[in-house]
Amino acid sequence: MREVPLSEAVGLTLGHDLTQVIPGQFKGVRFQRGHVVAEADLPVLRAMGKEHLFVWEQADGLVHEQDAASRAASALAGGGLEAEGPEEGKVTLRAAHDGLLQLNTEAIRALNGQGQILVVTRPDRMPVHRQERVAAVKCVPLLVEEAVVERAVSYGAVLRVRPFSQLGVALLTTGQEVFSGKITDAFRPRVESKLHPFGARIVRHALLPDDRSLIAHAIAAAAADPKVDIILVSGGMSVDPDDRTPGAIQDSGARLICHGTPVLPGSMAIVAVHGDKPILGLPACVIADPVTVFDLLLPRVLAGEVPTADQVADLGVGGLLEWMAQAEGASPWRWNG
Repeated sequence: MREVPLSEAVGLTLGHDLTQVIPGQFKGVRFQRGHVVAEADLPVLRAMGKEHLFVWEQADGLVHEQDAASRAASALAGGGLEAEGPEEGKVTLRAAHDGLLQLNTEAIRALNGQGQILVVTRPDRMPVHRQERVAAVKCVPLLVEEAVVERAVSYGAVLRVRPFSQLGVALLTTGQEVFSGKITDAFRPRVESKLHPFGARIVRHALLPDDRSLIAHAIAAAAADPKVDIILVSGGMSVDPDDRTPGAIQDSGARLICHGTPVLPGSMAIVAVHGDKPILGLPACVIADPVTVFDLLLPRVLAGEVPTADQVADLGVGGLLEWMAQAEGASPWRWNG
């Protein structure tokens, strides 16, 4: 790459994209890298404030920003992503389908700490729509050393979009007052409103009394049902002696991951797994509050992910959800199908 006066640039090849800004009308690439400068381009370039241009000359051991961004993006992007670009040293990554954005945050942090090739993303475990822009890979210098590109490539796939596939839901509503018909089950319509945007549906539903043995049996039966991908158990989640659900989940043969989450509303939620089927225990706040821990966990389990105890613990950062609850049916990700 060398700098030449504009008057000497005709016939030479641009070494990088040139952006034009016309306030209120246009902002974008006017001349792309690789463009051979013509005499007719000179008035436009002068109007863009250009008196000198950087033209391309191959240098050993150095990689141009466009090539560096392309190579890095190809390696860093896993399944469910489509690349767009490069343009101005940046490759945009879009979701190839609806799904859950999954990130290797430690690898992205390490890569970004090197400061030359950057990965910019939406938040981890965020539901995304097909064709939404979910990330970008950006090369900061115009030229970057080959070793830097190779180091970025060595991280491998650090992000992907996992499709929603766990779409058959069993809902087990517990509580003597609901089972006896004294009050109407409010959980089912609320849960259905949350499932609908993802294309999930309730394929098994039961109303159960506060009987630990019966609840445990119903959970085990739902886990054995091939139509069921995830199990939701509502009611009786607190630590009161007459709340039977936490014990029933364990009695069913499920493995308890956590009882209690660092999220408000939703601190009394349960996360468990029966075989390979995730179980979420839903506290009463799911009915009362528009945004709860259920909104954080649901996209994960619908994508076939069983949250670990560490992942649940991480929810505490940003887990105070009251600021999101501006409208009925709101989602922490504003993901409305």
